[in-house]
Amino acid sequence: MSFTAAASGFLVFLLSVSVVQGQDDWGVTYTSTEICALKGSTVDIRCTYRYPAYLDNLTVTAEKTWFTKQEGDEPVDLRTDSEYEGRVEYHGDQKNCSLRITDLRETDSAVYKFRFITNHPTVIYIDSPGVNLTVTDLQVQVTRLSVYQFSTQAELKCHSSCRLAGRPSYVWYKNGQKFKEETSSSYTVYFYPGESYSCALKGLEASRSPSVSMMIETATE
Repeated sequence: MSFTAAASGFLVFLLSVSVVQGQDDWGVTYTSTEICALKGSTVDIRCTYRYPAYLDNLTVTAEKTWFTKQEGDEPVDLRTDSEYEGRVEYHGDQKNCSLRITDLRETDSAVYKFRFITNHPTVIYIDSPGVNLTVTDLQVQVTRLSVYQFSTQAELKCHSSCRLAGRPSYVWYKNGQKFKEETSSSYTVYFYPGESYSCALKGLEASRSPSVSMMIETATE
């Protein structure tokens, strides 16, 4: 299993085998077909495309398109899709292709496909099955440890369904205010009435988890 981190966020390739689509030396090779990333981060979806080497005069037109949906038979270019306005960039040349999406949202979860058009008289374009991107949020998991008269001791865990690359640091918030940074995803606290906690990854503080609170139980003798 291979992990990678985007420049301004954290993400992980869940499946990193090369996958080739197409026949007769036409097609697209993806670095990964399944990508999981955190909300608020940046993701790079990478691929290469190919066509037969014996077609010396073949050229690829300027129309290289990434898309998630179509209008009729035509793909909707992400660069013109209002849902991605100002958040997508195309990179790559000489058969390399890369899509960068910044400030990821959970609604960005979709299958992303790449299309290129050539001047070949019969092969007009290649549509590929694409890359499945899942965008997820952080959640705080609470494990109750001990119950006291006026408080409850609990372990908090800043959790994501994505396995994070590298060694991220976590920022903890109490009643909406930042109060602690930890290299571990877990933290032990004493809950008092009216308190709530949330977490974020350092560098992605704008995408913190939902807050959690706890019903305080009175200890019995």
